[in-house]
Amino acid sequence: MTEQKKKNNENAPAEVQIPLAELIRIRRDKVRRLRDAEINAYPYKYDRTHLIQQVLDRFDEFSEKETVVRLAGRIMLKRKMGKSFFADLRDSSERIQIYLKLDVVGQGAFDLFNTIDLADIIGCEGTLFVTRTGERTLKVTSFELLSKTLHPLPDKHSGLTDKEQRYRRRYADLIVNHEVRDVFVLRSKIIQAIRDFLNGQDFLEVETPILQPLYGGGMALPFKTHHHRLDRELYLRIADELYLKRLIIGGYDKVWEFCKDFRNEGMDRLHNPEFSMIEMYWAYADYKDIAALLEQMLRELVFKIHGTYKIPYGENEIDFEPPFRWVTMIDSIKEQTGVDFTNLSHQEALAAAKPLGVTGDALINRGKVIEAVWEAKVESTLVQPTFIADFPIEISPLAKRHRDNETLTERFELFIAGQEMGNAFSELNDPVDQLERFLEQGKALEAGDKEAQPLDDDFITALTYGMPPTAGLGFGIDRLVMLLTNQHSIRDVLFFPQMKELGDGSVPVSKILAKIVSDETSEETR
Repeated sequence: MTEQKKKNNENAPAEVQIPLAELIRIRRDKVRRLRDAEINAYPYKYDRTHLIQQVLDRFDEFSEKETVVRLAGRIMLKRKMGKSFFADLRDSSERIQIYLKLDVVGQGAFDLFNTIDLADIIGCEGTLFVTRTGERTLKVTSFELLSKTLHPLPDKHSGLTDKEQRYRRRYADLIVNHEVRDVFVLRSKIIQAIRDFLNGQDFLEVETPILQPLYGGGMALPFKTHHHRLDRELYLRIADELYLKRLIIGGYDKVWEFCKDFRNEGMDRLHNPEFSMIEMYWAYADYKDIAALLEQMLRELVFKIHGTYKIPYGENEIDFEPPFRWVTMIDSIKEQTGVDFTNLSHQEALAAAKPLGVTGDALINRGKVIEAVWEAKVESTLVQPTFIADFPIEISPLAKRHRDNETLTERFELFIAGQEMGNAFSELNDPVDQLERFLEQGKALEAGDKEAQPLDDDFITALTYGMPPTAGLGFGIDRLVMLLTNQHSIRDVLFFPQMKELGDGSVPVSKILAKIVSDETSEETR
C-alpha cells in the first residue's frame, strides 16, 4: 500500500477500508519515524495552565489581555486548509477549536502536526481569539505530542452504537461520547451528596470486611473463594448488615457504609453481580424513623442534583416531594387483585395464588407465596415513590416481629419506577428469636432454597451482649443513579459492568501489536 493511500484511508471505518491490524501498523510506523527524528511520542509530563472550561469561562478577559495559556487534550477533529490547520481539542472539561499557521509555528512543527491522528493527545500553547465565524479559538504558537494513539477511534455509525462494545471498551466510549462521561460525573456527585447528608446527620462512616467466613444479611447466593494460608473457604459479602449490627452492639449509635456487595445471580437491566449500596444502622430508632430519614435524604438529594423535586424517568415524571405513599404488602395485593392474604395458611395461600397464575415448587411457605403474588401483580405498578411495608415473617429473617401482628415483620422496601430501591427493618435484637429464625432458614436451605441464610453463631453470640432497638436500611446506589440520570440499564451507570466472554474469534489487539513489534525487530536485525 502506498504512503498516500495510508494517509487517505487511515481514519476511515476499519471494517470497510483497512483491517484493524494494518491501521495499528500505520500508526506504529509513525511512532518509529518520530523516534528516528528524536521526538518522544510518550513524554513524561506537560505543564498546562488551565482546563479548557476555565479558559472558556474567562475567554473575554484572556483574549483582551492576550494571555498565553497552555492546554492539553485529545484531537477529535482535524482539517487542513492550505498552510493552516484547524482542529478540535477536548479535555476532561470541554472542547475548543485550535488554529495552527505555518508561519507562526514553523515548518518542523507544521510537518509534525500533519502526522497527528484523531485521538492523539497533545499539549499546545497560544493566545485566544474569535474567528470570523464567531468560533472561540486558540491560536497555537507551539505544541507537543504527548501520547501517540495506536488504535483508531470507533466508527460513528457502528462501533459507537454497539452497546456491547461500548460496555466492553468503556474507555473508547468515554473518549467519543461525552454525554456518557457526564453520567458518571453525576454519579460521583450523587454519592458525595449522600455522604454529606449522612455526615450531617451524625452517622459515622465505617468499613467492614468484604471477605467473610460466613455470608449473611441478605437473601442471595454468594461467590466463594479459598484462602490458602488459612486453608478455609471465604465468601464475598452479599450485604454488610451483620457486621454493622456488631458495631451497634459495640456502642456506636449511628453507623453507615458505602459498600460493594456481590451476589452470584443472573444479570439483567437491574442486576449486576457486583453492585454498590449504602447500609446504615440507627440505634434507638425503628423502621418508620428510618423511612422518614430516607424521604428527607432523597428529597434533598434530588433537589441538589436537579434543582427540582420532580424529574423525568422514561415516560413518567417522578415526584420526590414527601410524604411518600405507605402501604402494606398484603393491602397492595388486595388493591390489585381483590384477594386478601391476611389470615390465610400456607395451603390456603397456595390455593388463592393459583387463579392468579402464581404457582411453583419455590412456594415452600406462606411468606414465599405472598411475595410471589406481590411480585407478579403489584411491583411493576409502583411508579411514584412507595413504601411497601410489613412483610411476612418467613421472608424476613433479620427483621423484628410486627408489634401488632406476629405473622408479619416491621420491614419496608421503597419502590420507584417499578424498581426496588431500598430495604429496611426494625432490626431483630432478641437473640433467641434470631436463633429460631436462623434455624428456620436452615430448613429452607435443606429444602433447596439456595438463597436462604445459614446460621451465624458469632452473630448470635454478639446479640447476647445486647443490641439496643435499632433501625437499619440498605439502599441501592446503582439504581438511584439510573433514576437520577434517566438511564434504563444498570450497565449504563457502571464504568465496567460484568460481560459474557466474547466468542467471535477476533484476534486480541495485544497479539496484533506483538506481531507488529516482532516484525519491527526482525526488520531492524536485517
